[in-house]
Amino acid sequence: MLPKDFPKWQLVYYYYWKWSNLECFDLLLPKLREKVRFNRGQNTMPSLGIMDSQSVRWGNNRYLNSFDGNKKVKGIKRHIVVDKNGFLLAIMVTVANVHDSKAADLLMRTLHYFLCPIKVILADGGYRGEVIENIKNKFGYIIQVVMRSDDRKIGFKPIHKRWIVERTFSWFDNDRRLCRNYELLFETSENMVKISTIKLLLNKI
Repeated sequence: MLPKDFPKWQLVYYYYWKWSNLECFDLLLPKLREKVRFNRGQNTMPSLGIMDSQSVRWGNNRYLNSFDGNKKVKGIKRHIVVDKNGFLLAIMVTVANVHDSKAADLLMRTLHYFLCPIKVILADGGYRGEVIENIKNKFGYIIQVVMRSDDRKIGFKPIHKRWIVERTFSWFDNDRRLCRNYELLFETSENMVKISTIKLLLNKI
């Protein structure tokens, strides 16, 4: 289902896997993010991150398929950390029934692998408990839980800075390849999100 101006799918697939194995997406993404942040007058390296997860329904396969009982979604779950602009810093894909607090440790390992100098990470109530202290001791990241207000008289009010990561998820949904999970491998699901972010950053440059 490639556009007509693309080469044969076998050639596209070959270069995709070649670049994936060379970690080209992981090298290109931070360079573009730093360029956009510099153009906005910001420090190239972020000090604040926002963390959340998104449950995604499966598309035409059931290989990576499980059930998120909270969101009532069959499929996978994307765990991400973004900067204050909503630009991707780290991603990890799991089956949908993995709780956010369980995946947080592995997500922080991914973030630490990229040597991201983040100090504080905002998160929702799903990351409460021992995970906060464990992550601080292992990686030095300080997780601040920002809770939603239960006051119905106020009406809808975006949660301070946490709405940024929700906007990032909406950006993903604009891409046909990401609105559902069509991939057979976790790695490919992660790469598709990275490619989507690279496209977004190129458009902003």
